Amino acid sequence: MQKISLIVAAFNEEQNIPVLYARIAAIDWTAIQLEFEMVVVDDHSSDRTPQVVRALVARDPRVKLLRFSRNFGSHKAYTAGLEQCTGDAAIILAADLQDPPETIPNLVVKWREGSRVVWAVRSARAGETAQTKFFSRLYWHLMRRYAEVEPPRAGADFLLVDRQVVEVLKTVREKHTSLLSLIQWLGFDQAFISYEKKERLSGTSKWTLRKKLKLAVDSFVSFSYFPIRVMSLCGIVFAASGFIYAGVVAARAFFWGSPVQGWSSLMCVVLIVSGVQLLMLGVLGEYLWRTFDESRHRPRFVIEERVGF
Repeated sequence: MQKISLIVAAFNEEQNIPVLYARIAAIDWTAIQLEFEMVVVDDHSSDRTPQVVRALVARDPRVKLLRFSRNFGSHKAYTAGLEQCTGDAAIILAADLQDPPETIPNLVVKWREGSRVVWAVRSARAGETAQTKFFSRLYWHLMRRYAEVEPPRAGADFLLVDRQVVEVLKTVREKHTSLLSLIQWLGFDQAFISYEKKERLSGTSKWTLRKKLKLAVDSFVSFSYFPIRVMSLCGIVFAASGFIYAGVVAARAFFWGSPVQGWSSLMCVVLIVSGVQLLMLGVLGEYLWRTFDESRHRPRFVIEERVGF
């Protein structure tokens, strides 16, 4: 019988984990002819999440626990789970129950039809503000327009990957990247199903603005050269503007004897150009920092504890 691995990233989810496990166990696995393992990766929670998972491991050998030595982020947690799982396919889902486990059989159907990657695309997003939805749509639009990937227009972070894809992912050692964008970049046959993203069952989201911004920067630096091209374009525009302005000044002084004057206009030009140059240096710094950090070959994450393997 085929086996599927459920990779769950958890950070301070002590109330949600038992409910998630109960709903996963309630799926009629015999009907879909599958066995499952549930790999919970604890991103160094400060609550009782690891104790709750250990209790589940003691009760059900299908549950396994990986605990990080510190908080490394959800994408690193999913990566660790994928590297340790043993299933013929793996499903990535959050611990907050916004991704209903009851959607899993639909993912499996597409997988058995031959797709190596199956994305669960959000048809609706319950319980989220208009601002969150707007910036999410903007992020996915920019990724589709300017990066070397083709994510779903509505976004997706709940998906199934075949064992072949998992094995390829294990060979990729990048630290500062988006796992989801990396899966899209790999290619393979990719399919989509639709589902409704639910409200968080309990607790608050750990997906802070700082983490969102870091993911956006990581995504563009890893999969897009567009920022570098913008820098080149800005250089061309400012250089052309400078030559044109110099021509205007020379013409006024030569033909009309009235050179352009004005300390305020000069300062505006200096400040604008200086600001753009600093912005360009910042973009270059993001690329250089990630290159330097990769060259040090530090581990992407550190596993403090393994239970049930």
